[in-house]
Amino acid sequence: MITLRKLHVLDAKDVKAWIELPYRIYENAPMWVPQLESDAKFQLNREKNPFFIYGHADFFIAEKNGIPAGRIAVLENRRLNHWRKERTAFFYLFECIESFDVAEALFDQAYEWAQRRGLNQLIGPKGFLTIDAVGMLAQGFDRFPAMGMAWNFPYYVEFMERLGFEKETDYTSGWIPVDFPVPDKIFRIAERVEQRYGYRAASYRSKKELLPIVDKVIDTYNQSFTQNWEFAPISDSEAKVLAHKILSVIDDPTLPQVVWKDDEVVGFILAYPDINRTIKKIEGKLWPLGWWRLMRAFKQTRWLDLNGIGVLPQHRGRGVDALLIASLWRAVHNSDRPYEFAELCQINEKNTVMQQEMAAFGVSFDKRHRIFKKTLA
Repeated sequence: MITLRKLHVLDAKDVKAWIELPYRIYENAPMWVPQLESDAKFQLNREKNPFFIYGHADFFIAEKNGIPAGRIAVLENRRLNHWRKERTAFFYLFECIESFDVAEALFDQAYEWAQRRGLNQLIGPKGFLTIDAVGMLAQGFDRFPAMGMAWNFPYYVEFMERLGFEKETDYTSGWIPVDFPVPDKIFRIAERVEQRYGYRAASYRSKKELLPIVDKVIDTYNQSFTQNWEFAPISDSEAKVLAHKILSVIDDPTLPQVVWKDDEVVGFILAYPDINRTIKKIEGKLWPLGWWRLMRAFKQTRWLDLNGIGVLPQHRGRGVDALLIASLWRAVHNSDRPYEFAELCQINEKNTVMQQEMAAFGVSFDKRHRIFKKTLA
């Protein structure tokens, strides 16, 4: 027997059940990485999560024979709907045992929730904030996920198709050895654009130096990604959370690269050490010693994540991207960290220019995260 109930986010027992459910589902899955427990609790917190300033969400747990068997979050993002002139509901944090009946019950609840609010389509997985990764893993099940990226069983995709969802778009990710040979012409272009157009690349030695730059990078993001499927301008309240999150993972401040034109940030690459393998080992728990193991992992990981490459539209086609790549290559090779591999995270399949440029550098795109869509009657 399957029963559904709405999560009481102020009830510690309910929150514990929500957080612990994926651990049981993925108990024997070597590639799955849990959220940090602190992040999972933050998402549920209507007082701290800035999404709830402009959006609404409810959380549902399905129980089968009295045992938690699935969960789903259903969101109404009013800012995004206003920006896109839509009436869309989003789903997120879907987890389910291998039982189609449980999945069907959860999504029936999601349809009802959305229709009751006057929303006419359901899309996802898509989260609360810009920093939340999007999509359900549809390819690359044998690969370890980058930080914050979803890993799920293949049957999740099968369930979505059986439920009548269609593909909206895919985001591809791929990896490359850190010692990849950058063509000489990239360095020549980088040098030329500095001399001809007055661009300058900068990297930083400390988080203190990076802190005043973050707001400018967010402004550049808001101007660079307006055509992206998932885009809505980052609000001031979200920017504060985003800045804190960015600085918390950038343990090596020499990695993020910023290109300036006078006093304006015109391009950036966000790069940071990937500590996902240690997050798995500590089971997402910072206490009592998880935080210490993570601090060590930042210095010891062989993996980098590249997640966020932006250039202002009016500066594209001038070699800013070449300057960013050349600057990042130098930073990585001048680092005293043992980096060996880099993962380029979630490039939309419709961004064919970026796909082709990165493939030319040797990026092996071997993961796909899929966004699903269903029209509601």
